[in-house]
Amino acid sequence: MREKISACVTAGNEERNIDRCLRSLTWCDEIVVVDSFSTDRTVEFCRKYTERVYQHEWLGYIGQKNLIRGMAQYPWILFLDADEEVSPTLRDEICAQFDKGPAHYVGYQFPRKVYYLGRWICHGEWFPDIKLRLFKKEHGRSGGREPHDQVLVDGPVKTLNGCIYHYTYNDIAEHLATMNRFTSITAREKYNEGYRFRWSDWLLRPWWRFFKAFILKGGFMDGRRGLLIACVSSFAVAIKYAKLWEMGVQERLYQNKHSDPGASKRTP
Repeated sequence: MREKISACVTAGNEERNIDRCLRSLTWCDEIVVVDSFSTDRTVEFCRKYTERVYQHEWLGYIGQKNLIRGMAQYPWILFLDADEEVSPTLRDEICAQFDKGPAHYVGYQFPRKVYYLGRWICHGEWFPDIKLRLFKKEHGRSGGREPHDQVLVDGPVKTLNGCIYHYTYNDIAEHLATMNRFTSITAREKYNEGYRFRWSDWLLRPWWRFFKAFILKGGFMDGRRGLLIACVSSFAVAIKYAKLWEMGVQERLYQNKHSDPGASKRTP
């Protein structure tokens, strides 16, 4: 018999996307949703597709994925974010693989295609953006560095051709807001790991990121959208290292203030 798949979705205030996401997973053997206390109708929409809807405080991108992984009943896990969708082509490809019977693979990866400002992005850093999202529960877990979680497995992986569709930012303002939030998380992670600001990172890495995204990876073939994506990605790198510098400044100011016993007395 075909091995069973648990579709696992983490969500938070995703009423705009969640219906499309869960509808694309109805072929799975179960759907599990962990919601981080949404204030919109996300939970209501989820209950149309599954009774296994839970609420839990946000543990981070990695922690939330490992939490929901432990809730799944079946041996295979399919991770999907609330703003993603399994394409019909990928669904059929996965079903065909599993209908063949047990294989020696412990995971499957596939490309993710982004819908941005009214068009699909087919080049640059955003495509093919291969993601390992389908894996044997006992052989995989979520790891990586916040906010970019990734599935880590201890065995062979096969690449499929079908895509996950990613309905990302609704507009440029949302794109910039996410960039701001992610750079804060990434800078804090690097700082906590002992990485400190270097001028070479701040001056050179943003230019390299733009060149790689727009020229080497063909982002220019996506026209104005490709140029915009490359510019925001480059700017994000500059902001990440600027925030790393800022953290160092704040730490030194804090240390100076608390190492001088007269500082509080001189403060007006």
